[in-house]
Amino acid sequence: MKTIWHNGTLYTMNQEGETVEALLTENGKIIAVGTYDELAPQADAEVDLQGAVLYPGFIDNHMHMIGHGERLLRLDLSKATSADEMLDLLNNAYPDIQEDEWFIGEGWNENNFADRRILTRQELDEVTSSPMILKRTCRHSALVNSKALALAGITKDTPDPSDGVIERDANGEPTGFLKEGPMDRLLRLVPEPTEASLTKALSTSVDNLHSLGLTGAVTDDLGYYGNYRNPLNAFKNVIGEDKKKFRAHLLRRSTVFAQLMEDQATYDEPWIDPGEMKFFIDGALGARTALLSKPYADDPSTSGTAVLTDGEIDEHLALARQHGEAVAVHLIGDAAVEKALDAIEKHPAPEGKRDRLIHVNVLQDELVERMKKLPVVLDIQPVFVSSDFPWVMERLGEDRLDWAYAWKRLMAEGFICGAGSDAPVEEVDPLLGIYAAIARKKPGAVHEGYLMKEALTPFEAVGLFTTGSAATIGKSESRGKLAPEFDADFTVLNADLFSIPTEEIPNTDVVMTVVAGDIVYKK
Repeated sequence: MKTIWHNGTLYTMNQEGETVEALLTENGKIIAVGTYDELAPQADAEVDLQGAVLYPGFIDNHMHMIGHGERLLRLDLSKATSADEMLDLLNNAYPDIQEDEWFIGEGWNENNFADRRILTRQELDEVTSSPMILKRTCRHSALVNSKALALAGITKDTPDPSDGVIERDANGEPTGFLKEGPMDRLLRLVPEPTEASLTKALSTSVDNLHSLGLTGAVTDDLGYYGNYRNPLNAFKNVIGEDKKKFRAHLLRRSTVFAQLMEDQATYDEPWIDPGEMKFFIDGALGARTALLSKPYADDPSTSGTAVLTDGEIDEHLALARQHGEAVAVHLIGDAAVEKALDAIEKHPAPEGKRDRLIHVNVLQDELVERMKKLPVVLDIQPVFVSSDFPWVMERLGEDRLDWAYAWKRLMAEGFICGAGSDAPVEEVDPLLGIYAAIARKKPGAVHEGYLMKEALTPFEAVGLFTTGSAATIGKSESRGKLAPEFDADFTVLNADLFSIPTEEIPNTDVVMTVVAGDIVYKK
């Protein structure tokens, strides 16, 4: 059945300001663009946009879809504005929890606290006798209570690890604050979620993403829940032609990649497709575990944490190349970027594929020049600007801000850039990412914005979630624009992001979300 979409403003994203009067779709594809009078005689049905504004479907270029659903279903600590408020949330969270159940919370951030005080295990012990783990917003560190430490065998006598930090008090006793490797090892003690629970979390996530205008995502979920089968089956249970329509590009964690390849795991294209092999080289700036080439300005005792040795990085690249695959690498600090480039230059990407560099928050001129010689795409998170500033300037110091969060310059250098949220680390709403890319501040803040030389135009910002994100997954000829033979994926809003005041962008409403020509959400 052929459907005409009309009576609105339809932005092609082919070039700035370009619109079409109407679209004709059939079998999930755009088959023609033109005037209403030209296309209406061919249509069997019509969708009257009633003056709304239609864009190519928004794509989140980096998130954790199951993790986002878990956050929606679990205790969310992201709104706490003090340690005391966080304690209140904990005390009222799970009144009926059993002693052998894990008490899990998500998203706390001491940078939102006036005194930046971090709770101790002794305070958490007062909340529950169950083992507790509270993931920090960055997911690179967590708070745990004494019961959890005991289960993990972490004591005063536990040696300091090479791949992370066990925070200690003046007496050398663990405070309950774990970063990187120690946190990861403790998380392995939490019982693996079932396929049913992951399916529920993913279903909740997709419904929420549809309501926010998202039609697809690059998502990192395989490898966080033990064996890859449960999360992969959850995707197959939720997403598909006769299920919830959504485009999921699955990054494949290095911890399960070899097994996925050995098992010849199957997916369900065009809804679920296999992506690059994913691994981490460093942590996060908030926890001071991002790996910098010089010590942190606000803590000269550390330059961050390398979560892999150089040899392990080399082995990861060799494994991916053995199977003809590209890699997706988490890189926040400039020293982490350097390590990745050393390995990629030694093990070039397969012909026709591009490696994905994720975050690249802190760079240097020399690193950018090296990156330009490689087939890479950049996976950036504009919303980090609104959440990381101003405290990140204390972390980095003035001399490192020139190439910090430098989205404008990276685009000007010709890099393929797509934007994501890193949800559940940040809010998933793409309008918040678009706003942050333009305004470089939190919604409602009265200052002019941070490092405004890097501010994008509205067209550039929207492009990061449409043409840019499509290009990072090799879909520049089928997604991200309104043109014949492109997927009929649309995000329909009640306002024109290219003409309204910037401060109104976060308050814009999603009128409709369309995937493969089907309306999957309507306000």
